[in-house]
Amino acid sequence: MIKTSQLTKKYDDMYAIRDIDLDLGQGDLFGFIGPNGAGKTTTMRIIATLLTPTFGEAYVCGHSIYTHPKEIRRLVGYMPDFFGVYDDMTVIEYLEFFAAAYRIDSHARRKRCDEMLEIVDLEFKRDAYANTLSRGQTQRLGLARVLLHDPAVLLLDEPLSGLDPRARIEMRALMRRLGAMGKTIIVSSHILPELADVCNKVGIIDSGVLIANDDVQSIIKKVRPSTVLLIETANKSQLNSAAKLLEGIDLVDTIAEASGSLRVTLNVGVEDYSSIATTLISQGIALKKFSEEEINLESAFMAFTKGAGSKI
Repeated sequence: MIKTSQLTKKYDDMYAIRDIDLDLGQGDLFGFIGPNGAGKTTTMRIIATLLTPTFGEAYVCGHSIYTHPKEIRRLVGYMPDFFGVYDDMTVIEYLEFFAAAYRIDSHARRKRCDEMLEIVDLEFKRDAYANTLSRGQTQRLGLARVLLHDPAVLLLDEPLSGLDPRARIEMRALMRRLGAMGKTIIVSSHILPELADVCNKVGIIDSGVLIANDDVQSIIKKVRPSTVLLIETANKSQLNSAAKLLEGIDLVDTIAEASGSLRVTLNVGVEDYSSIATTLISQGIALKKFSEEEINLESAFMAFTKGAGSKI
């Protein structure tokens, strides 16, 4: 659905993006993560044919951005991070105006607009003036607008920015629903944890360089390839005994004590560590805590972006 190859945009001696390679299929929900100014918007605007790259190629549904920009625009729904609404238009009038611009048949126009309001859960505001909506409601109206012509690809630039917690939850649920409908979605954000449970693929960009591009768990594994266990005994006096037992287990690489618990790093590739708990319990060690140390997308981002700007 979306494929880019060595996509590059340069302004004089400065690279906005450099050698961006993406390959997204139908139904993929791709989280494009990076700080402000990293190159997210530039990449999305090129894919939407609103900006011409200095070098490289991009295809949307098999169409080149160079030779078939009109066809791509029919297939893409692009929602910028901020957009204006008309003060003297109600919500339904706003959508009907853009439905007419999309050349949707006049007989089907009202029905289509009502369907989009239902999808984004904004029916109760259909007769309200567009400029009276909250930030979250405005974002949902913008999403309804870009869905009017039933695009196969959605490019959502910072749709969660400025939303309150409830509005962010609602927007994430809406993106999941659109992904389930088969839409290919690129959603950009600098709010790292917001996309971890929504996207099936994630790209991390910094200073114009795509430094990671994979599913969430694979990216986390690249940051820390070994599983780390946190083990705490019910009886503090058994902690040293537990450590000595762990030293004799082949699955274990290193053991460190911190704050009354053991931090146990397993050998690379070990995924089944159930025998470790069985061994400790069989030797009379009562366990208060036995869990895998979590590493989140934010930690992965910080690890990947450290010094990334030096690549340009």
